[in-house]
Amino acid sequence: MFALTVRDHLMIAHSFTGEVFGPAQKLHGATYIVDVEFQCAELDADGLVVDIGLASQALSKVMETYNYKNLDEVPSLSGMNTTTEQMAKVVFDDMAARIAAGDLGPGGPRLSGMKVSLHESHIAWASYEGALGNGA
Repeated sequence: MFALTVRDHLMIAHSFTGEVFGPAQKLHGATYIVDVEFQCAELDADGLVVDIGLASQALSKVMETYNYKNLDEVPSLSGMNTTTEQMAKVVFDDMAARIAAGDLGPGGPRLSGMKVSLHESHIAWASYEGALGNGA
């Protein structure tokens, strides 16, 4: 399996519901480093998984949806505890939609899987990985 990873960052505010979250139930901020790994079984004729520039642009567009926002006020996230784990899945779903829309160019349909990791710090991160239903 071949893989290509692009990276961006995300700065958000949010709060959680539930006693398990202690003081994080109050509004607080988080900064994530976001890695998206694109996976495919075979490289294209140019030796690529996918165009790195298009992949970076697509991730940047996804980040625009949430960057510098209070996630408690984002309608699509209403009622969700926007934990790092949940946000990894949200970014995965948003990137999958961009791939399906053709934002990654001709390499998009060849992708078989993707992994999204949100790094809260150098010692803690969460990921979501899944199949894209594409690829050989």
